[in-house]
Amino acid sequence: MSARKRPYVTLAYAQSLDGSIAGDTGRPLGLSGPSSLQLTHELRAAHDAILVGIGTVLSDDPQLNVRLVTGRDPQPIVVDSRLRLPDRCHLLSNGRGAWVATTDDASDEAVSRITAKGADVLRLPALENGWVDLESTMAVLAERGTSHLLVEGGARILTSFLKARLADYVVLTMAPRFVGGVPALVQHELSPFPELTSWKSERLGEDLVLAGELSWSDA
Repeated sequence: MSARKRPYVTLAYAQSLDGSIAGDTGRPLGLSGPSSLQLTHELRAAHDAILVGIGTVLSDDPQLNVRLVTGRDPQPIVVDSRLRLPDRCHLLSNGRGAWVATTDDASDEAVSRITAKGADVLRLPALENGWVDLESTMAVLAERGTSHLLVEGGARILTSFLKARLADYVVLTMAPRFVGGVPALVQHELSPFPELTSWKSERLGEDLVLAGELSWSDA
């Protein structure tokens, strides 16, 4: 874990053999088999909070809770620079009080709409491109008592965490299928390339799960 004050961050996602996490139109794919899906819920139960990007909410409308194992639900967090979170999405209608990370530029009207649904809006600095500054987000989460954070995607968020070197561990589920869809990471954004150290692999049902700590060659 970095010396800076932030949660220990685990990236967890499923992909096809060709590295796709969604169909070619961005439609969701049920890639994980029953055993690896259970592992996903075990990971959720073992973390303080779970984070996704707004793209995942808009395409999948996830619940981000623990259903397949016994354990407590992690705190749901959405990174949403423009506050596009739909009023009727699961994360605003299930009473769990989602945390929504947005920028200081978010309109008061948009913030009021989200908070009226029970969400806690975190206004954070923006990067030059207008996106939420993830490093500032991690500092706020640490202040709020988040020690272990699970990040489940999508591609934009996974890439951003790796690019900012804010990820410590990866749990990758690989399904034995070719999809030809949306890649897990945004191309041409990672340099130098992160790699796994002290990794291990295990077959769960028909899937291969690869897990290990992250490191960068120039670190």
